[in-house]
Amino acid sequence: MLRFAACALLSVTAGCTNLDEELYDRITSENFLQTRDDVTRDFLRAFEHSYWSIQGGSTFMLQENSSDEMMTPNRQGDWFDGGQFQRVHYHTWTPQDGYTSDAWNALYGGVTLATNSLEDLEGITDPSKFEMTREELDGMIAELKVLRAWLNLRLLDFYRNIVIVTKVKGQTEGGVQSTPQESFAFIEQELKDALPKLSTNTTLGDNVSGRWTKGSAAALLVRLYLNAKVYTGTDRFKDCETLAQEIIDGKYGSYALETRWDAPFDYTNPTSKETMFGFPGSFAQTHWQYDGGMYFWMLPNLAPSYFGFTDFGNANPKYAMQPGRDVDSVEYSFTLGKPFIKFQKYKDDLRLKKYKNLGGSKREGMFLYGYLPYKNPAGKQDTVRGFKGPYPLFLRDQVGKFLDAKPGTKIADKVSNMNNADNNSGLYPVKYPYYPSDDPNKISSAYAEIRFAEIYYSLAECKYRAGNKAAAATLLNTVRKRNYPAGSPSLYKANGAELTDQEMLDEWMREFLAEGRRRTDLIRWGVFSTGTWWDKKPDGDNHTDIFPIGQNVLNSSPQLKQNPGY
Repeated sequence: MLRFAACALLSVTAGCTNLDEELYDRITSENFLQTRDDVTRDFLRAFEHSYWSIQGGSTFMLQENSSDEMMTPNRQGDWFDGGQFQRVHYHTWTPQDGYTSDAWNALYGGVTLATNSLEDLEGITDPSKFEMTREELDGMIAELKVLRAWLNLRLLDFYRNIVIVTKVKGQTEGGVQSTPQESFAFIEQELKDALPKLSTNTTLGDNVSGRWTKGSAAALLVRLYLNAKVYTGTDRFKDCETLAQEIIDGKYGSYALETRWDAPFDYTNPTSKETMFGFPGSFAQTHWQYDGGMYFWMLPNLAPSYFGFTDFGNANPKYAMQPGRDVDSVEYSFTLGKPFIKFQKYKDDLRLKKYKNLGGSKREGMFLYGYLPYKNPAGKQDTVRGFKGPYPLFLRDQVGKFLDAKPGTKIADKVSNMNNADNNSGLYPVKYPYYPSDDPNKISSAYAEIRFAEIYYSLAECKYRAGNKAAAATLLNTVRKRNYPAGSPSLYKANGAELTDQEMLDEWMREFLAEGRRRTDLIRWGVFSTGTWWDKKPDGDNHTDIFPIGQNVLNSSPQLKQNPGY
């Protein structure tokens, strides 16, 4: 950069007389960063984009709609969108589908931001110039490496053959792809290197929200090891078991399970001992999980009026749960999917109640079904209706053209598939609360990316795979007991006799429904490409276990090779 170029801009106002040419080879942390606040802002740049990426770039949609949990069917012309969501459901996506590029770009956007900030912070030779200690600076660097590892882990899960980025400044060409084994090793090492320099949740106290800690970094290693066989061909269940047990034993911080099933998603969750990592959200600022790309469009039209929350306008039913019954209300025979029926297996599950706000920042129930009453703007009792007719909606665990048919009425059209739905079709989970517009805690929950419950379930799976069903049952029940009344018969027997591969998969679904991980779980259990669920037959082979690299990405990065099968 030439100094006289900068002067030319100044001459319009103050003038400039020193035209000596002074060359700068690069902008470094020493001249770009001037204050402690500059360093903090630089450190935080990648976090906001990363929060957005939980749903931005279609990442949430690809994880859920390709699985046996959620669907985006054609609702009388709404959400057909050129059949793109149907291709996700049927696993017939192609590199020409925009979302195959979108997810890559969204995640690499975060990797690039994190790496750029890492280069800035690692270039600081004297932290005292910024009123910082070396320990503080090293902690920031460690957190950025963990954030990048989280993004890289998701890239590895989506695409497998990815590019490891460790430098962005001065780079004009993209790198070559690493093998899955190389990427796995890189992510593992970054997390291990960061661990000693991170704080614990105990040390940070109420300032823990949005911070990567020893516990959350260790939890990412648990995720990595749990899925290692899929990623590299070599299982690491024993390492997963060891690390998960260490987390539960308190080696990496003090964590605890909430005693209410809904507390992990409530407005108190930023400081909850169950939240191992959460992106802080608020009504007035950022709240990506409440955006249209995620939970706000996991609601029928006018559902916000049922909640009494009208600040965001009306919802648009992009996502609903896949059905468990045909149009005549007969349960489907396939074993996968059918999420609501999987909950109904245990009749006293507290989550089965219809979602209802109770006042005082409290709610009950996790599902929307049946009729949803509310008071309309005229102050009269009304019922939630859809976009395609004036009739009240009756939400049901079925997909078809029910229109204004009353509950229990047999309809002539027996077709139930992704191309034949209406606004009555499908039920909706409500994990994060929608408190009324006058509630002081509306839209205040953090997005709980890692919950302590995940560590219990991961350890339980490792125990189950090792043949120790009793230990697996104990671990699962430690979490599950909050979902049922005291003394419930729904808890697993001490010997774990009820546990099978299918029950383990079903229990992962019940606890983590619509939390953006179902595709990964199905792949780990070997049924993503081989399984059958609603309107979904097995794939021809398992190349669909990873997504294609989008054509737009390949066009701009000719060094990349397309994934096998595409």
